[in-house]
Amino acid sequence: MEIIIAKSAGFCFGVKKAVDTVYDEIQKQNSLYTYGPIIHNEEVVNDLSSKGVEVINDIDELPEGQGIVVIRSHGATKKVYETIEQKGYSIVDATCPFVKKIHNLVEEESSKGNIIVIIGNEKHPEVEGIRGWVKSESFVVENQDDIEKINVSDGKKIFIVSQTTFNPIKFNNLVEIIAQKGYDYNVVNTICNATNTRQAEAREIARKVDAMIVIGGKNSSNTQKLYEICSAECDNTFYIQTANDLDFDKIRQYSRIGITAGASTPKNIIEEVHTECQK
Repeated sequence: MEIIIAKSAGFCFGVKKAVDTVYDEIQKQNSLYTYGPIIHNEEVVNDLSSKGVEVINDIDELPEGQGIVVIRSHGATKKVYETIEQKGYSIVDATCPFVKKIHNLVEEESSKGNIIVIIGNEKHPEVEGIRGWVKSESFVVENQDDIEKINVSDGKKIFIVSQTTFNPIKFNNLVEIIAQKGYDYNVVNTICNATNTRQAEAREIARKVDAMIVIGGKNSSNTQKLYEICSAECDNTFYIQTANDLDFDKIRQYSRIGITAGASTPKNIIEEVHTECQK
């Protein structure tokens, strides 16, 4: 059996920074919270919980008091930052630098009165966070139908950004459709380079293997996109969170297997899947 592991599989820079930040803070602070799961990986979140880290999914859940709140890699709205400080907590900001850049862009452009268009999933925490820094009107576009909902007044300009983990091909297609509307627009492709690399490598591997294994949290947007890409290239594509989710007797029937993983997947989980495949 030949096994090909994607070089880009596993933690990206932003996720590693966020996870390392929380583990560092555990050593310093008794009252430690994360705003939302620090990453979309149950194994990591459960381990942090066992060490006393509490997850706050709604800022209203944070009790009055003192302590540390870590902003996850997805970022958060400006209002969340303000509310945390008002409640007497200190903030440790683990927002991915690439996401933080988008916050700064939309805040600046919306201050000029420009309409902000965010290409991405409206319900994803990263997109919710980006939208929370917009000072003017904003729209979220995930497909062609969403473009029809954009309402642009005469003389208004559009500023377009993207969720960092969005599919680059789909992003370009949607921007092209928006351009055909004749709007006065400016666009900044804010898709993370790591996302581009990860998706391109997954597609390349999936094209030449008999079976493809995609590892990542069930709520991980970037892992879901990897699964979609791999499924389009390889009929035998499996989406798992850990080695326990995979039927290895079935996998071992294939002669060439590919493995990739989302940005929130720890290295040890990837290694465990690899090891089990070889038995």
